[in-house]
Amino acid sequence: MTSTPLALVTGGASGIGRAIVERLAEDGFHVIILDLARERSDELLAALIAKGQKGESRTVDITDEAAVRALIAELPPLDVLVNNAGILKDQPFESCTAADFRRTYEVNVIAAFILTQAAVAKMRPGAKVVNIASRAYLGARNQIDYAASKGAVVSFTRALAMEVIKRGILVNAVAPGLIDTPMLRGFTPDRIAAQLALQPTGKAGRPEDIANAVAFLAAPRTDFITGQVLFVDGGKSLGGSAA
Repeated sequence: MTSTPLALVTGGASGIGRAIVERLAEDGFHVIILDLARERSDELLAALIAKGQKGESRTVDITDEAAVRALIAELPPLDVLVNNAGILKDQPFESCTAADFRRTYEVNVIAAFILTQAAVAKMRPGAKVVNIASRAYLGARNQIDYAASKGAVVSFTRALAMEVIKRGILVNAVAPGLIDTPMLRGFTPDRIAAQLALQPTGKAGRPEDIANAVAFLAAPRTDFITGQVLFVDGGKSLGGSAA
């Protein structure tokens, strides 16, 4: 493992996370798939190995601080950390409870902070952190807690980039727009139609579109980019309208 760059992807068993795992494995990384869905993680790992790629599957609740720090302590230094895991509950502002808001922040922000803090402490110069934010941080209907949490992810990205740049560690974020994932398919048909109607492209993106952006930021050749947010949203962020 020492001669192969090491990447860890949270929420790596499905959707955008799976596409990121597959792309980084294609790029020669040994990829740690971190996900609570053990069966899906093991299936993905088997598919990677069948193609001659490298990886491993770990089942850790990213909101369990002790478990996260123990995992990072036993691993070699990461070359790339992708904070992809997140939750979204599509509901009007009036229906969002304080418990909903806290849970969203716990998964989308605090868990990413804890994992990153533990990982960065061991990282070497040239390492990369890529956080998955969302176009929704610019504003989104029925996603008050999610939008706020992704705004926090963007601020976290920029602040961390300023702190670790002297150590040669680069931190960036990718902000997906409407992407065809199980999370999107959990919306009602009317809600999906409304989202698509606001897309300049007229269609949703693919998980692979996000994976390609992550791979770009994770590559050694992109060593003069830090503290940035790369929108991959089919132009949705250009209009500034909220879905």
